[in-house]
Amino acid sequence: MQAVLISGGGVAGPTLAHWLARAGFRPTVVERAPALRTGGQAVDFRGAPQLEVLKRMGVLDAIRAAQTGMGDIAIVDGDGRRLARLPSEVFSGDVEILRGDLTRILNEAAPAERLLGDSITSLTERPDGVHVTFEKAAPRTFDLVVGADGIRSKVRELAFPAAPLRHLGFYGAVFSVPGTYGLDHDGLMHNVPGRCATVVRTNGRTRASLDFATPPLDVGHRDQAAQRALVAQAFRGVGWQVPSLLAAMEEAEDFYFWQAAQVVLPRWSSGRVALVGDAGYAPGPGGMGTGLGMVGAYVLAAELAAAPGDHAAAFDAYERRMRPYVEVCQKQAEGADKYLVPGTRTRIRLRNQMMRMLPYLPGKGMVKRMTDKAASAVTLPDHPRQGARRPAQPA
Repeated sequence: MQAVLISGGGVAGPTLAHWLARAGFRPTVVERAPALRTGGQAVDFRGAPQLEVLKRMGVLDAIRAAQTGMGDIAIVDGDGRRLARLPSEVFSGDVEILRGDLTRILNEAAPAERLLGDSITSLTERPDGVHVTFEKAAPRTFDLVVGADGIRSKVRELAFPAAPLRHLGFYGAVFSVPGTYGLDHDGLMHNVPGRCATVVRTNGRTRASLDFATPPLDVGHRDQAAQRALVAQAFRGVGWQVPSLLAAMEEAEDFYFWQAAQVVLPRWSSGRVALVGDAGYAPGPGGMGTGLGMVGAYVLAAELAAAPGDHAAAFDAYERRMRPYVEVCQKQAEGADKYLVPGTRTRIRLRNQMMRMLPYLPGKGMVKRMTDKAASAVTLPDHPRQGARRPAQPA
């Protein structure tokens, strides 16, 4: 029974642990956070392959039971007058759920040893496996190591040191706020050039997003004090509800700061170490990263199970099946900054005008059809138990 260390307990990590355990592997998940993270932004799934992974994993019903039921987001001016709307069928996918709720459901479905509040400090490949040292736990050797630890992956840093992020033009902060802002399963969005403030309320919780255009910033990804200061500076002087949102941000316990960026690598494995999800191929906003990560975890586990003891062949098969899908999803995310944080008032007006016209256009379902097509651009393999090879695919 092969032992596999998975770094990251968010989305791709527990998904991979679930499928590896079902295939006869022995997964261990190491997660820096001392407990499962709650709250967070809403994430969605769309397209038949993503929903099929949830169904095969046995979590689709639980996800649907916890879905946000999100309605439209109204675009408003500084006085709160409604200018246009973002229809939910475009941005909420087939099912939408808060990231914290999804993390809980996935971890409940993942039988695995867990090392919480810990992190990998070194990886050394040896003939018998990968020798791993941790910040707290004693060193151990695993047959394989998989980085599922997000866009700031420690595994990628250690095993793929020359892997800079591709910046997509903006940063954002997400956090809970008190009150309802008159919302119930809907949202409000306000733009000024280069900045966007959004408030949404679903499932009894109100959350805010503050996104702003900027070149890459030199800020520690765990330095929340510096991150909050950057957001406050970027939104200083903006009207509408922004002053109350900034005040709430200073008190929010679930503050999360993120960079709109992509990870682009020529290969997602090195020896006995592989990457999955955002750690290997973060697509950026609008690139369906959550669904992409779960599909990637499913495919990686399937290929490892189909090539017992031959991780090189499994990693090659994983690359062949997933790379076209990843490239489609990353392409889908290009230009998100022009849509979310337009740089001029003219661009904001043009964006709003397009959204007002969308319900009346002959091809009004085109945006959803395009995203659904991108989300479905992969064929899922069967999932054999370890040692049960799949028949060779025809050339």
